[in-house]
Amino acid sequence: MYCNQCEQTAKGVACTTVGVCGKNEEVAGLEDLLTHAVQGLCIVADAGRKVNVIDNAVDRFVCESIFACLTNVDFDPARFVDAIYKTVKLRDELKTKVEAAGGTIDSTAAALTFTPADTTAGLEEQGAALNYITTLDANEDLQSLKQIAMYGMRGLAAYTDHAAILGQEDDEVYAFIHHVMAALTTTMELNDLVATALKIGEVNIRAMELLDAGNTGTYGHPVPTEVVLGHRPNKCILVTGHDLKDLGMLLEQTQGKGIDIYSHGEMLPCHGYPELKKYAHFYGHFGTAWQNQQKEMPEFPGAILFTTNCIQKPKDSYIDNVFTTGLVGWPDVKHVGDDKDFTPVVEKALSMPGFSDEVDNGSVMVGFARNTVFGVADKVIDAVKSKAIRHFFLLGGCDGAKPGRNYYTDMAEQIPSDCMILTLACGKFRFFDKKLGDIGGIPRLLDVGQCNDAYSAVAIATALAGAFECGVNDLPLSFVLSWYEQKAVVILLSLFSLGIKDIRLGPSLPAFVTPNVLNVLVENFNVMPIGDTAADDLKTILG
Repeated sequence: MYCNQCEQTAKGVACTTVGVCGKNEEVAGLEDLLTHAVQGLCIVADAGRKVNVIDNAVDRFVCESIFACLTNVDFDPARFVDAIYKTVKLRDELKTKVEAAGGTIDSTAAALTFTPADTTAGLEEQGAALNYITTLDANEDLQSLKQIAMYGMRGLAAYTDHAAILGQEDDEVYAFIHHVMAALTTTMELNDLVATALKIGEVNIRAMELLDAGNTGTYGHPVPTEVVLGHRPNKCILVTGHDLKDLGMLLEQTQGKGIDIYSHGEMLPCHGYPELKKYAHFYGHFGTAWQNQQKEMPEFPGAILFTTNCIQKPKDSYIDNVFTTGLVGWPDVKHVGDDKDFTPVVEKALSMPGFSDEVDNGSVMVGFARNTVFGVADKVIDAVKSKAIRHFFLLGGCDGAKPGRNYYTDMAEQIPSDCMILTLACGKFRFFDKKLGDIGGIPRLLDVGQCNDAYSAVAIATALAGAFECGVNDLPLSFVLSWYEQKAVVILLSLFSLGIKDIRLGPSLPAFVTPNVLNVLVENFNVMPIGDTAADDLKTILG
């Protein structure tokens, strides 16, 4: 086992015996083997497009398989075994079609001829024998760049899959994913790999645009909404993850059944969508970020549904209450299939006590995505011109358990009262309930949404630059980001593709970035680690 794809990787180097995320050596090997097999399928799919042999089912399956290998998504070895066999079957079937159409597959990559073992134990041995990460390239800097590209692809595949679930697809995005996954099996030079990484970020902006269109086209543009943090007496279901469609179907299926639905983690911003908030039983928010679920979920007296990434090993005290759906999975946890019949979840909730009392823990505001901010753009622009607003901070990203993340709480609390804070993703749970006041009636803390809503933040920054007729780097705007997994990696690549500089990143820099590669990023984008204290960084930023 060798895994260093997340911020919390062991000793800041790599997990080599068991993942800090909870995955074991066997699952790690199966993930590597699935990635290897998918590259073989992508080699064929890339060749197929040259002779107009295109299969949307392959496109979707490739994204799902890449996404499944992202941190905290799937820990169920049986599902990886099924995916590996299906990958090879699709590869061979597509290869026959490509050759029949006159296409040629010009590759000698081992992934193209990989034959899976016929037992799970055999597959696990094949995965371990790959030494996948450490054999990407003999040159450590080229290996580092291939890892950046691969992890960026996992984030891109995730956003592409989220969008496709809502009916938003772009064949050029699928073509790009096939081409890059195939190219990563070849020898690539440093400049080509740097260009590839930036292109991944550029294409990801398109994927996030598709996802934004899917979310807003289906559920409406988010509007400012007050979300209660307490609870009321009733049966209950807790929904976590990122998938709005799963939440929408659950709300529909539970209407009139005497069950309240609570959001958890990244589902908090869902309360701002008109077509979701219209359900009176979509009541409030419970808990904070993903890394606290083992502390918080034992206290929830109802069923719990995981819709996408961010699952941790459920404790015995609540594992019987947990259900998964979509790509997320854990061994021995009940899974709701593609039919999305949530009857077992509903029945579990009805069999449990639910909340017996009413508790008021205050509230938070959500719903400040691009459409809402554009609606007050004139006030914002006037406030900047009059110096009522001195500076903007984009303070967000992934949360995590590793020490050092209190920096982001300190930053939010210490940012002066004449500055605005845009936030998104689960990093906001370090400060989401802080009462920071307003500037001219506009809340100082604006929750843009999930990590999936990063397109909104990009659109807001671009619109501000357009209003002031300058580049984004010329705005009084600073990016102070936290990262944990591969969605954050691809968002960072997207910011680089836009030429955005001076990004502060923490709590630590990626273990898979070598000193030489880091120097390239510093020279081109002036990316930097967060400082020892928020106060020191604020002095530097604000002069």
